[in-house]
Amino acid sequence: MRHWDKGKQLHDGKYIIEEYLGGGGFGVTYRAQNRKEGKLVAIKTLNYDIQNKPNFRELQQKFLNEAVSLAKCHHPHVVEVYGVFSEMVGDIQLWCMVMELIDGTNLAEYLEDNGILSEAKALPIIQQVGSALSFVHQQGLTHLDVKPENIMLRKRGFEAVLIDFGIARQATTPGKLRTNTNSGTKSYAPIELSEKRAELGAYTDVYSLAATLYVMLTGELPFPSQFRKQNIPLTPPKQFNSDISDRVNAAIVKGMELEPQNRPQSVQEWLDLLIPKQAANEVNLVSAVGIDYRKLRDLLAAKKWQEADNETAKVMLKVAGREEAGWLDTEHIDNFPCEDLRTIDQLWVKYSNGRFGFSVQKRIYQSLGGTREYDSEVWQKFGDKVGWRKKNSWLCYKDLIFSEKAPEAHHPVWGESSDPSQDFDCVSYLKVGRSEISSLASRLIDCNI
Repeated sequence: MRHWDKGKQLHDGKYIIEEYLGGGGFGVTYRAQNRKEGKLVAIKTLNYDIQNKPNFRELQQKFLNEAVSLAKCHHPHVVEVYGVFSEMVGDIQLWCMVMELIDGTNLAEYLEDNGILSEAKALPIIQQVGSALSFVHQQGLTHLDVKPENIMLRKRGFEAVLIDFGIARQATTPGKLRTNTNSGTKSYAPIELSEKRAELGAYTDVYSLAATLYVMLTGELPFPSQFRKQNIPLTPPKQFNSDISDRVNAAIVKGMELEPQNRPQSVQEWLDLLIPKQAANEVNLVSAVGIDYRKLRDLLAAKKWQEADNETAKVMLKVAGREEAGWLDTEHIDNFPCEDLRTIDQLWVKYSNGRFGFSVQKRIYQSLGGTREYDSEVWQKFGDKVGWRKKNSWLCYKDLIFSEKAPEAHHPVWGESSDPSQDFDCVSYLKVGRSEISSLASRLIDCNI
């Protein structure tokens, strides 16, 4: 089987192939319809050549193991893996990975169409991919194939998403890059990927991420590491683009040190070289839909907690286009832009010295046993813990504490309820009902907030 045709039904008819999206040296990817849920997904499986390799079973097991691991990784800048299933193809049990279908373009295509990027536009993308890599490394995984082709840019919000983890590298004979690996791909590969018995680690992805930034800022492919091993030096990116700052130039060169031990040993260590800590601590008022967060920032900086609480409710309704309705339903919570949720959270956390914010609330909620599913007992315990309930009753909004002496995670409550019929007595959490709480919890988890 070279690839499945349009209309092919998989997994007992749950999925139907709509389009063959393409393939590489290891896998093939399709756009498919989840008939039960009515949504589009991407399905990836091993290609015909891999199916005919003598070590196919071993390679497929690695593919399956990594798919299962990725399905447990929920991060806004890592492609969401929904699960796996198997399909019989002749006498072969072929495993398939079901992933989110990202509406956007990959970074390589974007650079081809738009040319090189400024530091101001490139660094946020690198920060997002860097945060994804740091998270993945904490889960015991490495990507091994970071390059512009494997970074998607969402059409909405220009968010970067890391895709196509380097399972393909595992199909490579130790000490060799795949013969069908083009020179472009080799430009992002550190020397340890082409050496026998080399140990791979976070520093492997550091090299590839630095090389990606090199290309984003210069439009030039760096000499492959195998050539540099023959004493061909790396041309500093600033020689191609004089607008590159000395700091960024030095960070790229350091990240692309030929020998692994000479590079930063973690992505965060490299990001600290790339971006001044003072700048990193500043909250970037990012919005996927053009919301101005300066008023919220100024209210929080002035410690005007109640006004900031109500401003939070207003901007969240505006982001979701629900100002007239005055509340958020499940659909709008599920699709609330991660970058806006993160901006609001970071503002609250910064100006409360870590006492208030979504991330603080999520941490406490999960510590009490909270999950993506609504549990009335957990929700009541949460209300007790953060001071929204007293003596088994939900407090009225006017009875909340609008000062830094409030319990941890007391804010944001996200505005006074305009609907007295809601069954939260007095407090309205984000102007949602109990049926939306699980969606909100899921969104915070998915956005890694």
